Amino acid sequence: MSFLAREAEFLVSCLCAAWCGTCREYRAGFDALQARFPDVGFVWVDVEDQSEVVDDLDVENFPTVVIQRGSQVLFCGPMLPQHHLLERLIATYLLQSEAESAAYVAGNAERRAWQGVADIRSRLPG
Repeated sequence: MSFLAREAEFLVSCLCAAWCGTCREYRAGFDALQARFPDVGFVWVDVEDQSEVVDDLDVENFPTVVIQRGSQVLFCGPMLPQHHLLERLIATYLLQSEAESAAYVAGNAERRAWQGVADIRSRLPG
């Protein structure tokens, strides 16, 4: 993980497992998105090898993606392993103002429930 990943305003975490074939195939495209969004931090988290980062977050399907703006969790959930979907989602969140992101996070019970439990940034190693 680069310094930028942890310190970037936006952080995209992909939660996967080394044994998962879909994850292995998804990794190259996920890494390639870093070039498309150079100011966004990207981290790959192995749910077994880095279980302390995942903590109590229940990951049932791969890939699972968490997108944060600061400590706010904008998205947390499984995604189809199609990189254009993640690219579109990131681009959408980048267009939001800070106030819009805050309102979005508070907008429904599911997004409010992600806060804290899905805060990957706070559990990344220093």
